[in-house]
Amino acid sequence: MCRVEETSGKCDYKKQWDMKIKIFGVGKVEKLKNSMVSRPRMKLWMIRALTTILLWTCFAQLVTLGEMFSPKLLKGWPSCFTQSGPELPLVAELSSIPPKLILPPKRLYKNNGYLMVSCNGGLNQMRAAICDMVAIARYLNVTLIVPELDKTSFWNDPSEFKDIFDVDHFITSLRDEVRILKELPPRVQQRVDQGMFLSMQPVSWSDISYYVHQILPLVRKHKVVQLNKTDTRLANNELPLEIQKLRCRVNFNALRFTSQIEELGRKVVKILREKGPFLVLHLRYEMDMLAFSGCTHGCNSEEEDELTRMRYAYPWWKEKIINSEMKRKEGLCPLTPEETALVLKALGIDHNVQIYIAAGEIYGGERRMAPLAEAFPNLVRKETLLRPDLKFFQNHSSQMAALDYLVALESDIFVPTYDGNMAKVVEGHRRFLGFKKTILLDRKLLVKLIDQYHNGLLSWDEFSDTVKEVHSNRMGNPKKRVVTPDRPKEEDYFYSNPHECLQLLDESLRRT
Repeated sequence: MCRVEETSGKCDYKKQWDMKIKIFGVGKVEKLKNSMVSRPRMKLWMIRALTTILLWTCFAQLVTLGEMFSPKLLKGWPSCFTQSGPELPLVAELSSIPPKLILPPKRLYKNNGYLMVSCNGGLNQMRAAICDMVAIARYLNVTLIVPELDKTSFWNDPSEFKDIFDVDHFITSLRDEVRILKELPPRVQQRVDQGMFLSMQPVSWSDISYYVHQILPLVRKHKVVQLNKTDTRLANNELPLEIQKLRCRVNFNALRFTSQIEELGRKVVKILREKGPFLVLHLRYEMDMLAFSGCTHGCNSEEEDELTRMRYAYPWWKEKIINSEMKRKEGLCPLTPEETALVLKALGIDHNVQIYIAAGEIYGGERRMAPLAEAFPNLVRKETLLRPDLKFFQNHSSQMAALDYLVALESDIFVPTYDGNMAKVVEGHRRFLGFKKTILLDRKLLVKLIDQYHNGLLSWDEFSDTVKEVHSNRMGNPKKRVVTPDRPKEEDYFYSNPHECLQLLDESLRRT
């Protein structure tokens, strides 16, 4: 509480009066009397004013504390560690008011050395790698340098970490787990400049013991170790629970996009919401995807030759000779726009729904998109919704992908046509946000059904009923990951279903 204590002392006014008469003389006595009569009133006024100021100060402090410790409402994107219900109004979720953060205390530990990280691949491949590297750095008690993003891949995106993610939030939000620096200390940087460090590729799908027994001794010896090719370098399963939860914390909380990207994301969602529900279609039918996968179904001979030349032009795409039809029948190819239109219609998706295309430039352009546009005329893209605002994102594919990521999280339905990195990471993030509806297409079965329908072996009703039945339990429902010992590439990916971090698993599921 705030109190003002008043103290009063006794004054011998007679002695003071006699002294003042001697000093000032009789002529000034009357003036002095008047001034002394007004002093008690002035003193009372000053006490009241001071009391009022102190009370308002206390009130302001209490309001500030209330804002700091109260639940986070109407402030920015919803907290990734607070499950948001589907009925929460969009305006409440996407307010532009920045939240006031209370920084966690720094974790103090003996530093075993410095870990530099060079990520590879697209945005979401690098995102998952960053989560893994934070967990590894924490477990090894080393100092992590802000990861370097891939600038040499097919997309040639020059973006730095700070151009995509809020680097200060990344560092401060994890300070209670691991020390993260934007750059090496000058004396350590001198060692690196002189070549006194170790650069290496860690083994894929390794458990934590590999890093403790193989990597940590190297860090202690060389003081600085750089890990490159960091995708899928940590196992999906059989890791300590605290590591799995830290991976989630980094993914859902620490890796916040820059304010510019989030602002554009809010703008897109607002435009779409004003017209009703919307579906995000992650249509993986870009030229690089087709060249890499060797999937050419529906392409003419000239397009097949072009895609083949592109595949041979990139030496790090190791698979060169590919049987496209065989891969398609195995469900290893992305659905074409024509196939996608059939599947969405069969699933009963309203043909008037807005469909936001989360993808780069579709190979074949309007010609290949025509069947999809005919079936669902309300197709929209970020390029048409934000044409003037995207000028800063040109030739920055990772920043464009970040925008698609945000819109995909907020959509009523998310449908990926291929299980690439974005599809998997968004699926896991939507599970974390309350198991939002994500239709996971069974491409192997769908291709078979589509061919049977085209060949007249199935009527439309038979085709549609089968598609609906097959996908009734493929909507992003709660479940545990499928573990395949010794075959990590074939088992469920941690980031597509981080069930250790999900709070809505019921008891029956926990026993499965």
